[in-house]
Amino acid sequence: MDIPQVISKQAAETGEMGQEYLATGKQVSMRRWEQAASEFGETHCREYETVGMLISGILELDLDGQTATLGAGDSWLVPEGASHRYRIVEAVVAIEATSPPARFNNRDEPTSGEA
Repeated sequence: MDIPQVISKQAAETGEMGQEYLATGKQVSMRRWEQAASEFGETHCREYETVGMLISGILELDLDGQTATLGAGDSWLVPEGASHRYRIVEAVVAIEATSPPARFNNRDEPTSGEA
């Protein structure tokens, strides 16, 4: 059995794009985003599946050419390999889980236009 992780906000490592890495297991990891309003970034694809929940703010998710507007309490799924981008309409706090864990094997490297 693995030893459970407890990651305090103060101890969370920060990635190159500003994401705070939270608890991480062998098959899934969590991260926290806190971002100010911004325009759409470049479209990109990732080598992991992402599910997220918006804690506060408003964002637009463009997924394979279809755009959805999300508010506090809404959740989303970006399948592995799906073409997507985000626009932060109003400053957000969001929690995402990625599988496999995004923070390992260079899966979470910024793409051009990110960071």
